[in-house]
Amino acid sequence: MSAPPRVYATRAIVLRARNLGEADKIITLFSDARGKLDAVAKGVRRAHSPLAGRLEFAAEASLTMHRGRNLDVITSADLVQRSFASLARPQTFATAGLFAELVDAFCEPDLPLPDVYALLAGGLRVLAATDDPATLVPRFELRLLDALGLAPPSGACVRCNLAFEADLAWADLDAGGLACAACRPHVADPLALLPDDLVAFRALGAARGGGRAASLRATPAAARAADAFVAYHLGRRPRARGLIDELGA
Repeated sequence: MSAPPRVYATRAIVLRARNLGEADKIITLFSDARGKLDAVAKGVRRAHSPLAGRLEFAAEASLTMHRGRNLDVITSADLVQRSFASLARPQTFATAGLFAELVDAFCEPDLPLPDVYALLAGGLRVLAATDDPATLVPRFELRLLDALGLAPPSGACVRCNLAFEADLAWADLDAGGLACAACRPHVADPLALLPDDLVAFRALGAARGGGRAASLRATPAAARAADAFVAYHLGRRPRARGLIDELGA
């Protein structure tokens, strides 16, 4: 079996970065070819570096990479899309931070996930164009769970597989889906879904592509349920979620 090429190209989105030495950075990327990986951007903190300004948070770039012994090295970067102007808005920046945090937390290194890459790239494009970024969060959360194989079933009760009576359902986190009244676990009312909430929850989870799907809005209850499922699978509440709530208060 031949060794992989030392030099390769990939498209990637910057999730986060940390300083290394006097002028370098370690960039955590989500790439289309390899999924999540850390790579070194040498000299990027110098004013005249050819990489400067091309590896900022949430930027998408076409990269040339050189395989290293421990970390790969970014040798060139050409911007595909960046949202510097829109990210200057606090709520937009916080929402982009949530998208990146969730992808970073859920995805293992060196595991290609093309559906997740497409979701993140598309989400950031839509985010840059909207005046109400927080409304995109529930759809992104449910689509991400779907791409990871963790989507909560919503067509019937996850416990008894019967239809929801009067279209009333409850988010059953332990069972990984929605429960009917008869199987309802002892949960708080904020996780109850009335008929309009259930319609919104199903539509957000099933939406794919752009167009009308990009404009779908969650009801407050559907948004709470999406947040709850994400926090359950993540094992904690995302840090950026608190900042979004604070900015929207």
